[in-house]
Amino acid sequence: MGTRLPRVDEYIIKSAEFAIPVLDYWREIVHAACPEVKEVMKWSMPFFEYKNGNLCSMASFKYHCGFHFWLYTKMKDPDNLFSKDAENNGMGQFGKITKIEDLPSEEQIIALIHDAMSLIDNGVKITKDPEKKVVKELTVPDYILDAINDNPDAGENFGRFSLSQKKEYVDWIVEAKSEATRIKRLEQAVVWMEEGKTRNWKYQR
Repeated sequence: MGTRLPRVDEYIIKSAEFAIPVLDYWREIVHAACPEVKEVMKWSMPFFEYKNGNLCSMASFKYHCGFHFWLYTKMKDPDNLFSKDAENNGMGQFGKITKIEDLPSEEQIIALIHDAMSLIDNGVKITKDPEKKVVKELTVPDYILDAINDNPDAGENFGRFSLSQKKEYVDWIVEAKSEATRIKRLEQAVVWMEEGKTRNWKYQR
């Protein structure tokens, strides 16, 4: 028998008005498709566990919802439902969802859930790509360091960030397509750093 977590109820109620029916809809489908599912909170988001494995998760943001299958890289996707646009995927496989109609059909979602359950039943785990090298050092351009160090609080907070958090800021700034955009991003980054915020703070609840 599955379990429901009061904290998930609170999460849904506190979400934006448009998101509440969407999150409720997803939650009910997951429980219907997987009666043994267990609700937990991880990284301040509702997760659905099956046999101690992450089945899927859901998240609400200011303007959209995101739904994520933990083993999506191993799953079958015969109807090409998973978003291929990584930049606009909204932290999920179906893009940025604003209403129930944006999601695949109930039958399609249930089929995906059953596929994910089967993978967990067979002991499938997320595997790291051996070709991807772990970045152990990060080169921060001088102009970024100068701007950060001009603000003592930003410099101190940046120093406390993890390597991946620093890299997110650096990549965001240096990948700007124009000098004007690069300067604007740098100025915004320093403000966020001064406040102790990571690059993706908006996605953290």
